[in-house]
Amino acid sequence: MGADHKVSAKVAGHVTGSWGAQGGRWSVLVHGGAGDVPDASLAGHIDGASIAATAAAAVLRDGGSGVDAAQKAVEVLEDDSRFNAGTGACLNSLGKLELDAAIMEGAELRAGAVCALPAFRHPVAIARAVLDASDHILYAGAGAKLFAEAHGFTAANEQEMITVAARDRLVRLREGAVDGNWAGGTVGVVVRDATGTVVAATSTGGKVGKAPGRVGDSPLLGAGTYADNLAGACSSTGDGEAFMRVCLAKTAIDWLRAGMHPDDAARGAIHYVLERANGVGGMILIDRQGRLGWARSTRTMTWAAASEGWDAVRSGA
Repeated sequence: MGADHKVSAKVAGHVTGSWGAQGGRWSVLVHGGAGDVPDASLAGHIDGASIAATAAAAVLRDGGSGVDAAQKAVEVLEDDSRFNAGTGACLNSLGKLELDAAIMEGAELRAGAVCALPAFRHPVAIARAVLDASDHILYAGAGAKLFAEAHGFTAANEQEMITVAARDRLVRLREGAVDGNWAGGTVGVVVRDATGTVVAATSTGGKVGKAPGRVGDSPLLGAGTYADNLAGACSSTGDGEAFMRVCLAKTAIDWLRAGMHPDDAARGAIHYVLERANGVGGMILIDRQGRLGWARSTRTMTWAAASEGWDAVRSGA
């Protein structure tokens, strides 16, 4: 689709069948962001998603919780500079990092999130601390930084987290060579652990050249991230403003609650946001049975999945 993806109504999604039934008690699905990864870089992005899914699967295989597994997967991707999260995240219009992340578990609907966070290595870990240690759910900007430092996190050297590629994207935006309305490379994960708890987590740097203080869908429950044991879990990636307008993640979860297969719910939700709000992107879903599904309206969205009983991680774009 390339530069014309805004006007395309085509949605590409993988027909998963009953992945949960083919696997076992636990399953995990990771995404590396909807967008337009060049063919020359695609294998590396798929490999990065596979490494994250493998790390989460190791946690689940050893009896770890879905929250631990989701946090681990996202931390791996935040450390991978190929993705728009943590190290390598895109820059705002002032050339600064402002990071968003959320994590939610579906047993008690507990959640934690941070937005417009300055440079910290693992925003999802701070979101997890909010989930575990705070009566609040979402901390923003300077408040998020204060919370992080009060709970043992140390701010990173911003220059060490900013990559040459991120600087180049901002320069090309200023020159009019790229579309600043796109936010490819956001990362996310959905998990069902052996206890039946579902978890979703999402982390992003947002849109290239965004205004200082801009917050997208990723840290907002119901827009970019949601989990409920009575239905499933969702992590979205793409046009945050459009996703917020239609409460995209909660829309997909409600369709799971009504009995829709994750594949059908993902495709339907991505069609809906495209038709209703002209928003492009993708999402990953897991339902209460552990079945997996995803859909995208962009040329690429790297993904990787693992489940109990599978011989190897499955991956693609």
